[in-house]
Order: sequence, then C-alpha cells, then structure tokens
Amino acid sequence: MPVKPPRPQLARIAAVMAWAVLAALSVLARPGSGADAVVPGTVEALGERLFFDVNLSWNRTTACASCHDPARAFSDPRGAGSPGDDGVALGDRNAPTAMYAAMVPPLGRTPAGDWVGGLFHDGRAATLAEQAAGPPLNPAEMGMPDRAAVLERLREDSVYVAAFPALFGAGVLDDAAPAFDAMTAALEAFERTERFAPFTSRYDRWLRGEIALTPEEELGRTLFFSQQFTNCSRCHMGAGPTALNETFTDHRHHNIGTPENLALRAVNGVAPGTIDPGLGGVVGDPAALGRIRTPTLRNVAVTGPYMHNGVFADLRTVILYYNSYNTRSEARRINPETGTLFAAPQVPETLALDDLTHGPALDDRRIDALVAFLNALTDAEFEGAHDR
Repeated sequence: MPVKPPRPQLARIAAVMAWAVLAALSVLARPGSGADAVVPGTVEALGERLFFDVNLSWNRTTACASCHDPARAFSDPRGAGSPGDDGVALGDRNAPTAMYAAMVPPLGRTPAGDWVGGLFHDGRAATLAEQAAGPPLNPAEMGMPDRAAVLERLREDSVYVAAFPALFGAGVLDDAAPAFDAMTAALEAFERTERFAPFTSRYDRWLRGEIALTPEEELGRTLFFSQQFTNCSRCHMGAGPTALNETFTDHRHHNIGTPENLALRAVNGVAPGTIDPGLGGVVGDPAALGRIRTPTLRNVAVTGPYMHNGVFADLRTVILYYNSYNTRSEARRINPETGTLFAAPQVPETLALDDLTHGPALDDRRIDALVAFLNALTDAEFEGAHDR
C-alpha cells in the first residue's frame, strides 16, 4: 500500500502544482515584443507593461501581477505564502493589496514617538519605487540574481529598448543601476494612477449622497466609527468618519497578537514559535518587536486571506478575533476556522492591549453589521469578486 506523504508535503505539492498551472498560463500573459507591439508613450504606461511582465523573473513565470492580481484589488487570492518563481519557495507573509499604497507615508516617528508609515508589512520601504525594487531580487519571489540580470531581460525586449531611452533619456539601458532605477520609477508611476485609488465604493457613493446604505451597513458604519462600542477606528481611521478619501488606516505599527500561521510555517519548514519581528526587525528596537503596519481596509472583502501572515480565511473570523479580547465567554474566543481557542500572542510585551480591549463585547448582530460595512468599502470594479 502506498504511503501518504505528511500534510506539510501535501501542501508543498499543491503549491508546486499551482505554480505549474501559473507557469503555463503566464506564457499567454507575456507582453508582446514583436514589430507590431505598441511602445508605451508615458512612464505610467511603461510601468503597467512592466507590472504584468513575467520575463522579469528568473524562470519567466512570475510578474508583479502574479501576487497582486488586478481582479482581486491587486492582492493575492491564492492563499497565504505566495508561490515564488521557482514553484517551491513560499513567502512567509501575505501579499498585501497594492490599492491605495501610494497614500502610505514614508516610515517615520510622530512627536509622541509612534512609528508611522513605510511600505511592506514592516515599513522597510520608504517609497513605491523602493518597494518595487524588492520582489525582482528576492529569491523567494521573482528570483533574479542581481540588477545586471534584470537589465539583460529589459534589453531582450524591443519595446523596452525603445521606451526606456525615450522616457528616461539616452543611455539609460547602458548600465544596470540606472536601468533598474528607471524600472522601479515606472512601476511607481503606474501604482500612482487612479486605477489604484478610485474611491468608488458604496461608502464613497454614500458620502457623495449618491446612494443610501442598507440598515445593516449603516449599523456597521455607526459601530465602526464609535469609540464607545468598538475599537475599529482606533487604528483604522485617518482623516475621520465623514472625510472624503479616508483610507481606513492610521499607518501606525501595532502588535495585535496575530496567531501564527502554523500551516504556512509547516510548509516552509519553519519551527513553530519563530517570531516575525515586524517593525522591530527594521528599526532594531525591542519595543517595536512584533509590530505590523495597519493596512487599509479598502477592498478588504476581496483581499483575503487576512492578517500579515494570512492566518484567517474569512473576514468574520478577523472580527471574532478582535472580539475575543473583550468577551468573558470561552465559547466566543474560539476560532471557527480551527475549532480551537485563538492562540496567545507571541510577543505579549509589546501587545497593544489598550487598543484591543477598548469597547464591549459584540453580539452576532453587531459582528454581522461590521462585516456588511466592510463589504461596503469594496470599490465598484471589485463588487461581487468575493463571490467568485
């Protein structure tokens, strides 16, 4: 009788199979480079072409769009730990949405000493261009060995050979450093277009007086912005409850005690109990250990899995997790996805306990109302995507 492989191996096999399908499909997705190919006339258009180009990965299987799917609000619907270009490596963090990322400020400190901003979950990139420079050279992502290898791929494409000098100046493709910088600048320009920050959700339309929210959405909105009944807006509010272009984040870094994603760690061969240092690994401050930048909640209904490590599959589970800090009922502290209690925080010393315990416990009606309101933050282009 054949022996079944252990679950971690099964998960890795599934990841490799998914990569094989992606690799086959990616051949069809490669930008054309023949004589009839259109040469981008703007930096933004060049950035869009680069964003979808799998040739910029070592095995020509992975583009920026592979982990930032435009059909899912530029997030990765394949699950936590996006498969890398080699079909084996899996990231240890969940690829965040690229929507509204242009509105994240560079990493810095407030007068009160709070860390704010920076791209990636830990804030280590100051700009979109700096963020775009990471994945091509990351062996667990696009896997290019160095900037010179990226330059060679750019030179292979007649469209890039024409577009880069026209947009960035003659000689830009003569050396790896300026070519790489031009590439990341073009990607940043694309991610700064309105496509990434349309503000077309039901909530936005309600703010503009174009529609009415449903009673459940309205209850969820009231609860969300209430400092008395929930803790949501303590971290997920910037400008205010009636401000246009609210991005639903304070951009600060918090340790909210997110449980380990043990399934992902098993696949990656990482020992349980290993701590993701978060911001602490960037700034070298023990007080910042385990802190992760607050993400935007825009399009959150279609950008699962959730939390920086993708540990939760369902949006309602996220709210139940937060609610577990405020309830005395053990039954209400059970993760419905595992059937066990939500795990204790890995770094209790930096846990944002005041934020997590602010407000009373919520009943199912209020939890459902919050989910309804969060669904109303989905931009028009993606409405219904979570049902597909």
